[in-house]
Amino acid sequence: MVRDTKSPPQNSNLRGLIVGNYCHDVLIHDGLVVGETLGGAASFVSAVLDALSISYRLVAKVGSDFAYATNHRPTVVSTSKTTLFHAYFDSEVDAFGHQDRVLKRVCACDPIRPSDLPASVGFDFGMAVGVGGEILPETLERMIDMCDTVFVDIQALIRTFDVGDGTVKLVGLKDSGFFHLLPRIGFLKASADEAFFIDLDEVRQRCCVVVTHGKDGCKVYWKEGEMQIDPFIANQVDPTGAGDSFLGGFAAGLVQGLAVPDAALLGNFFGSLTVAQMGPPKLDMRLFQMVKDEMHQRRIQDFPHPEEDGDELSFEKPPDHQQFYASLETAKSIIMNQIQESEWNLLSSTKAIEQNSIKTKLC
Repeated sequence: MVRDTKSPPQNSNLRGLIVGNYCHDVLIHDGLVVGETLGGAASFVSAVLDALSISYRLVAKVGSDFAYATNHRPTVVSTSKTTLFHAYFDSEVDAFGHQDRVLKRVCACDPIRPSDLPASVGFDFGMAVGVGGEILPETLERMIDMCDTVFVDIQALIRTFDVGDGTVKLVGLKDSGFFHLLPRIGFLKASADEAFFIDLDEVRQRCCVVVTHGKDGCKVYWKEGEMQIDPFIANQVDPTGAGDSFLGGFAAGLVQGLAVPDAALLGNFFGSLTVAQMGPPKLDMRLFQMVKDEMHQRRIQDFPHPEEDGDELSFEKPPDHQQFYASLETAKSIIMNQIQESEWNLLSSTKAIEQNSIKTKLC
């Protein structure tokens, strides 16, 4: 069982259950290692929920070699190594402006089993965000039993790994062993590439589907319709985790009572913040008060049971949807300026220490 090392935020009585292992990510560009960071969708999702002061419990496993300090302590499996991914990027860009990326799972920590989940039930929402094959069908089924609404990242369901070199491959959702659970899932998130492995017209009849399109925003599909949601412009530094942060923002918006289009817009907002940084985004909750205030003003429905009042989730864009976009754009500019200023101050401090060290040696 995993317990958070911090108490839930004082200003929120929502309870979420986040399930997925932490990872070590190594970024390799044109054959050169350019970064080593904390990885795993759970690390990106938790950064978003922490920034918005939404309480949750995290269930994650790592090996004894785990290299990072986190706000929510994982279970350490002494007989296993932390899941490790190598992401290979190529400088060449195709006709559609996409960079080629090959992802390899070098080693994998133990899977998360139903017995690893908390004994308590009645969570308002759950998020199945595995990346290395750690979430089993029986684990997801147990999550569905424990949580009122479950958000699922399709990468937790359809990823397979080459037995030789660990290259990540995808299988059709019908062949994944999870397809029968779709009618009990609230929201399924997929990237544009992953969407090729599902029958979208069939799946949207079973649950709401959100497909992310990177710089082109996202599209929401449900039984009766579909809707395009505008993107936020971002200077891409590292695309890793953008979809994870999107899902964190989308779920946060819904559990805080936003209409589905506004929640998806919030997801795009957090995705754009993530690609502008390397590794999990640095999201100081003090900088997000403006965002939380905007969310509070736009609360229109109860979660997770709007139907108790005879309503359903709203898929219509609220009249002030574009105003919400403008407010988030302003907040994004302020937050990014603060992040860049902090990074500049850190760099300046490091250089000052190095220069003082050189002077000391010369003396």
